[in-house]
Amino acid sequence: MSDEPDWARPVVHWDLQARNPEAQRAFYASLFNWEIGEGFVMAIPPGVGGPLPGPGGHIIAGEPGFAIYVQVRDLRATLARTAELGGKVAGEPFDVPDGPTIAPIADPEGNRLILVQQ
Repeated sequence: MSDEPDWARPVVHWDLQARNPEAQRAFYASLFNWEIGEGFVMAIPPGVGGPLPGPGGHIIAGEPGFAIYVQVRDLRATLARTAELGGKVAGEPFDVPDGPTIAPIADPEGNRLILVQQ
C-alpha cells in the first residue's frame, strides 16, 4: 500500500436496465440522437461537447435512484419531443443559480433524466 493520498474516483460508465430494451433504445436514439448498438448489451458511445475531464455529480434528498443529466441544444423542443416519444415531462424548466437551465423528464419506463440546456 502506498503512502500517497488516495484520489477521487470518477464516474466512468453508466447503464440503463429496461423491461423493454428495444423500446428504450428507440426512445433514446430518437430523443438524443444517440447511435445505440444492437444485441444483449446495447452499447452507447460517449457524446461530444460534454464537461471535461468527465461528468461530476451530487447527492440530493428524494426518492432513491439515479438520474442521468443530458445536455440538449433546445430544451423546450426536447421537452415536446419527450412527450411525443412516450416519455413524461416531470417538471417545468428552471434556472440553477449560477448554472444552466434544467428540466426533469422520465423515459417511457419511468427512469428519471434531467435535461440541461446547452
